[in-house]
Amino acid sequence: MNGNYVTVRVWGDFACFTRPEMKVERVSYPVMTPSAARGILEAIFWEPQMYYLVDAIRIIKRGRWLSFRRNEVSNVISLDSAKTWMRTPEKVTPLQAGGGARDGTQRNMLALEEVEYLITAEVRLTEVGRRNNSLSKYLEEIRRRAQTGKCYHRPALGVREFAADFEWEEEPQAALERRVAELGSPSDYHEELGLMLYDVFDVNERAAGFRWLRPDEIETLQAQREAERPKSSAAARKAAAQASLLRYKGRLVKPVAAFFHASVKASKLECHPEHVRFVRQARVSQ
Repeated sequence: MNGNYVTVRVWGDFACFTRPEMKVERVSYPVMTPSAARGILEAIFWEPQMYYLVDAIRIIKRGRWLSFRRNEVSNVISLDSAKTWMRTPEKVTPLQAGGGARDGTQRNMLALEEVEYLITAEVRLTEVGRRNNSLSKYLEEIRRRAQTGKCYHRPALGVREFAADFEWEEEPQAALERRVAELGSPSDYHEELGLMLYDVFDVNERAAGFRWLRPDEIETLQAQREAERPKSSAAARKAAAQASLLRYKGRLVKPVAAFFHASVKASKLECHPEHVRFVRQARVSQ
């Protein structure tokens, strides 16, 4: 490993890394998925000019299976309803959740109890970020925030209500051996997990990156669009709408589910995208 790798130890009382093939009730994978690991790191620190490639997940505590029932919401809020609420709140009927509510329902969850992992990831600059940024400043910021317990929002172990604690680690294998000795747990966990969800965003598209435009850049681009606006009214309205959305520079990444053949050897799940076999699926509906 080179100097652009970071390692964070995470743990929590409960975790659920949901299998996407379970349509109604949540069933967890036996270990953390790479997409969940990426979400934890991005909760600690993320900027649009950089991105994480999860290299390995080391399992300190596998956890115990736990089944329980909880209240969920059967409906979702549409984007049109949210826009309507911003204009005229009285025209929107809110969702009613909870036991016995109209939009609430009880569902079972098969989750994990008392888990602990070591997440090691490579930090890279995007194509946009390489032009005027230094990777070292991001690495130092990640280290500082992890060491002081700072985060943009509370990291979660699969679902938002299962909060995760985290701590910076210098060397992942040494941290694994230390924690195994402290807990007295075995360090030779081996298991073939089969197909596991890797991520819903293609890593190659994420590598392109983006950056938010400055106000002066937005004004310049809008002026250029105004000068190039077509004569017809319909085309003019379309061009004006596109000009009003110019807020960033880069590529818009759309969800694409990708699975990989997961195998845990010596309590370590190898998951660097350059070292795993992918099975790609169709685009995820939004």
